Amino acid sequence: MESTPRHVNVRQDNSLWPHLMEPLRHLGSSIAHIFSPSADASRGADSYEITLELPGVAPDDVDVSLNDHVLTVKGEKRSERKEETDTYFFAERRFGAFQRAFQLPSDVDTDKIDADFSNGVLRLVLPKLSSAQERDRQIKVRTS
Repeated sequence: MESTPRHVNVRQDNSLWPHLMEPLRHLGSSIAHIFSPSADASRGADSYEITLELPGVAPDDVDVSLNDHVLTVKGEKRSERKEETDTYFFAERRFGAFQRAFQLPSDVDTDKIDADFSNGVLRLVLPKLSSAQERDRQIKVRTS
């Protein structure tokens, strides 16, 4: 009985380690996606609006901050399991820290951003600068 050799991908340095770890290669981005809340963004005449779904997250566990025109929402969905008494047949709910960051348009009045959390939805209203407040301006060029 003749046996055929098995083909194994081996790097030039004869290392099998990278090949064996290939299924885990993108695990970090997959985990970030699992804990990343869904968001919608829209533009109205006077403001922008961002809503994020945060079911099961307590309002005290949500932090909204602004740094260099980047709005960051982060927090944590805490587990309520009592593993010492319960036997789980399956568990599909996700728990852990999350973070989303949004680069804001230049016409957002960052001093008037408003956040409201109700029924597991975080609603951020980002008012636009009025035309008198817009930071774009014409600069007159002098001649010497």
